Amino acid sequence: MIPTASRPTRVALFATCFNDTMWPEAPRATVRLLERLGVEVEFPREQTCCGQMFTNTGYGPQAAGVVRGFVDTFADYDAVVAPSGSCVGSVRHQHAGIARAVGDAGLEREVGQLAPRVLELSEFLVDVLGVTDVGAWFPHRVTYHPTCHSLRMLRVGGRPLQLLRAVGGIDLVELPGAEECCGFGGTFAVKNPDVSVAMGVEKARQVTTTAAEYVVAGDNSCLAQIGGVLGRQRSGVRTLHLAEVLASTQEEPA
Repeated sequence: MIPTASRPTRVALFATCFNDTMWPEAPRATVRLLERLGVEVEFPREQTCCGQMFTNTGYGPQAAGVVRGFVDTFADYDAVVAPSGSCVGSVRHQHAGIARAVGDAGLEREVGQLAPRVLELSEFLVDVLGVTDVGAWFPHRVTYHPTCHSLRMLRVGGRPLQLLRAVGGIDLVELPGAEECCGFGGTFAVKNPDVSVAMGVEKARQVTTTAAEYVVAGDNSCLAQIGGVLGRQRSGVRTLHLAEVLASTQEEPA
């Protein structure tokens, strides 16, 4: 992890491929937020996928080229920030193993140097910038779902909740069974659709008991799972990425 006292001078946005393709407002909000906090953010156009989809389906060695591309794209940055605990988890916990599996000691060494500088948004805000009040304003009833990768792989702990509690106007309510998986799990939802749907229905039930207007999380993949169920139930509860809440102000609402 980057020491808090060492404020990075070169910061890159890792948008992630699924955000770039399906939910671009999350990376856009990340940039708006960081720039408001005085951080100059660069967007390397060479970036692609982190390779998690290959690795999670048993094709780790085939993802070695993606890992090489990630290292080549981001090696020169002091910090790499992503609005996705899932993808950051892949970089920090899978990339070295992929390099090792194909016998590329040089790549494994480079991954080891870069991976600690790849941070999920709440980690960067709290641990590196040292802020919890980012000047956000979001006058709505909100509940927060801690996604499995951020909770169990990255161990972000209460950082997102610290940030949300400092948001002006927010009515933050606790989510029952918050640490239970939503059932998405990447390819888990494809391989085990019945179990995945059952888990999603239970998570949606927990969300609706809070009477929240929004359910917020740090991974859009989980929000897609939860929001899909809530939408089919016509619950009226909307999903929103953590970055979008934190980027919202009285002048520029989310």
